[in-house]
Amino acid sequence: MASCRAWNLRVLVAVVCGLLTGIILGLGIWRIVIRIQRGKSTSSSSTPTEFCRNGGTWGNGRCICTEEWKGLRCTIANFCEKSTYMGFTFARIPVGRYGPSLQTCGKDTPNAGNPMAVRLCNLSPYGEIELQNVTIGNCNENLETLEEQVKDVAAPLNNISSEVQILTSDANKLTAENISSATRVVGQIFNTSRNASPEAKKIAIVTVSQLLDASGDAFQQAAATTNNDALTTLIEQMETYSLSLGNQSVVEPNIAIQSANFSSEDAVGPLSVRFSVQKGASSSLLSGSTSIHTNVDGLNPDGQTELQVLLNMTKSNSKACGFVVYQNDKLFQSKTFTAKSNFSQKIISSKTDENEQDQSASVDMVFSPRYDQKEFQLYSYACVYWNLSTRDWDTYGCQKDKGTDGFLRCRCNHTTNFAVLMTFKKDYQYPKSLDILSNAGCALSITGLTLTIIFQIVTRKVRKTSVTWVLVNLCISMLIFNLLFVFGIENSNKNLKTSDGDINDIDFDNNDVPQTDTINIPNPMCTAIAALLHYFLLVTFTWNALSAAQLYYLLIRTMKPLPRHFILFISLIGWGVPAIVVAITVGVIYSQNGKNPQWELDYRQEKICWLAIPEPNGVIKSPLLWSFIVPITIILISNVAIFITISIKVLWKNNQNLTSTKKVSSMKKIVSTLSVAVVFGITWILAYLMLVNDDSIRIIFSYIFCLFNTTQGLQIFILYTVRTKIFQSEASKVLTLLSSVGRRKSLSSVTRPRLRLRMYNFLRSLPTLHEHFRLLETSPSTEEITLSESDKAKESM
Repeated sequence: MASCRAWNLRVLVAVVCGLLTGIILGLGIWRIVIRIQRGKSTSSSSTPTEFCRNGGTWGNGRCICTEEWKGLRCTIANFCEKSTYMGFTFARIPVGRYGPSLQTCGKDTPNAGNPMAVRLCNLSPYGEIELQNVTIGNCNENLETLEEQVKDVAAPLNNISSEVQILTSDANKLTAENISSATRVVGQIFNTSRNASPEAKKIAIVTVSQLLDASGDAFQQAAATTNNDALTTLIEQMETYSLSLGNQSVVEPNIAIQSANFSSEDAVGPLSVRFSVQKGASSSLLSGSTSIHTNVDGLNPDGQTELQVLLNMTKSNSKACGFVVYQNDKLFQSKTFTAKSNFSQKIISSKTDENEQDQSASVDMVFSPRYDQKEFQLYSYACVYWNLSTRDWDTYGCQKDKGTDGFLRCRCNHTTNFAVLMTFKKDYQYPKSLDILSNAGCALSITGLTLTIIFQIVTRKVRKTSVTWVLVNLCISMLIFNLLFVFGIENSNKNLKTSDGDINDIDFDNNDVPQTDTINIPNPMCTAIAALLHYFLLVTFTWNALSAAQLYYLLIRTMKPLPRHFILFISLIGWGVPAIVVAITVGVIYSQNGKNPQWELDYRQEKICWLAIPEPNGVIKSPLLWSFIVPITIILISNVAIFITISIKVLWKNNQNLTSTKKVSSMKKIVSTLSVAVVFGITWILAYLMLVNDDSIRIIFSYIFCLFNTTQGLQIFILYTVRTKIFQSEASKVLTLLSSVGRRKSLSSVTRPRLRLRMYNFLRSLPTLHEHFRLLETSPSTEEITLSESDKAKESM
């Protein structure tokens, strides 16, 4: 009989171990399949990226090269090699840029740390790349001293313009104070009352282009300076300067200016001027990329057009017009619109020389925006102009115009600085629904936990053990988490219809200034599900910790009796502490970002209703770290320590009173170890693999919970319900009843009763317990202590 019972126990352990092994292997295979699938999709989509060389990226059907390269595949050099001239050394310089010298001014000079000279890399009249002469600066001058000098009417503006250009050649070092000083100096050079030379103004244009390479934060700080109107003044002066170039143009990497004069013939009648900016191989503006056509019939964009403006006016009022293109919007620091993406937001200015009282010009515009179409979808846009009085974007007199050619169209009844403020919706790759295998696993886990809860509650008076309360609460929290996971983890936004970036789906009646360039559709229900998942998973781990603490006091400390109101105390901890953690987390995030309508994405993800995955530079401030990973890590470390202590001192301690064979004793120890590991949540240590910065791991993030909860739920049901004497006794009665009914119905059948008799004998031969943790007891003394304390704890319920 003992050998039969040992054999049956081995079968049970083999089934449990096989189940665990199968799930872990299935998880590994699933991960490999995901990686293979992602590898295929990545290889197919990365072909254009591999096609582009030297840092070029594939976008809109072509390679977008860096400034230093050009050509179809970014393989043609567009730079001047490292050089030395007049004792100054210069690194590689892109064509059209001034390169600072590696030699800088000494520490004891006012211009300490800034380059001593600059050198231009440009194209010759024959199209060859060549270096220009070196321009040497004055180390005794800085932007602050130049700002004082330029106030003098007799100041040498040519020298001052060159010095400012040298001092701003290294944009990475420019601060908000540098930007403010430089814009004031340049503003004086463009001031029409100062009569600066054309050479000084062209050098000042280079300075403006270099300033636009400075960081956006530095510009924000400069714009926030009290009574600082230097940026606004510079914008106005650039408009005025655009009228003075005749029919010429000035093109720098970040700014292009071009103007047109009209002949005196046919001095009356309508006049239309078209200004175009063509797409280049890089994001920088290039010489020859702008063009002006007069006396045109209308807009005529093609596939290479990035933006185009049609200026409508009358010859009797205007004799000249000018256009300015800014590579980005850093000079236009808005208080209402915030750009979070790194997309280039070009600004176009159009101006005529007609009197303000006779303003009759209007403009039509088309834009072809550049953005990462793989990651973002165009959601909407607004046609705006820069209001110089309010120093912000405004929509007065502007409206959207629907077209069928894929361009963003605008129409305004006045001239000034125009822009298209685009809003994008991130193209989230929502995970697919849980497959049949995962749904089946979760269903088994939910079923097992439900049966365990019912069994523990119904038989609590028979077993009389305080461990029941902890186990029931653990199963309840785990059951609710599984239900929420199955029915709520997916974001319902994945089922919403999206425009896929189709311009025709945009609302053309709404032309309000947006608050930001990226939007997300709010989903309060998903946020609530994420908070509930956060709460019940913390509750589950808290009850794991309480279970470990209770067994530690019962088996190691042999505390008797347990503290008064022990059940009430651990219940307040198990259900109350996680609620406090979740409430504090949501409250802090809302208090910091409540004004942002998308604040909830600082708490949860958009792809699934779970805590947000932090950016690489925001891990320390992440709610996932402080409100989940840190408390879970502390619980797991303490549980592992208690698990090791119990395993050594109780489970695997030699018992001299053991009467069964050594082999059967080992089986009991293995099963006992598994039982403790389950209620301690030890297997959740494997979940730390999800913290690896690997996209393939993140994709199965939603599946890992289901798989591990399936394992834990089934183990609890098998180890704490099926293996109990009460369950086996009731199961034996049911089988006996079924066997007797079958015998009456089919007397001729002998096989079935024999089979049922074997099953009945098999269940009867399984090792049973009077309570959950009898396998943990190694001696009669320990058994007496454990049972007596469990009964007292039960009476206090």
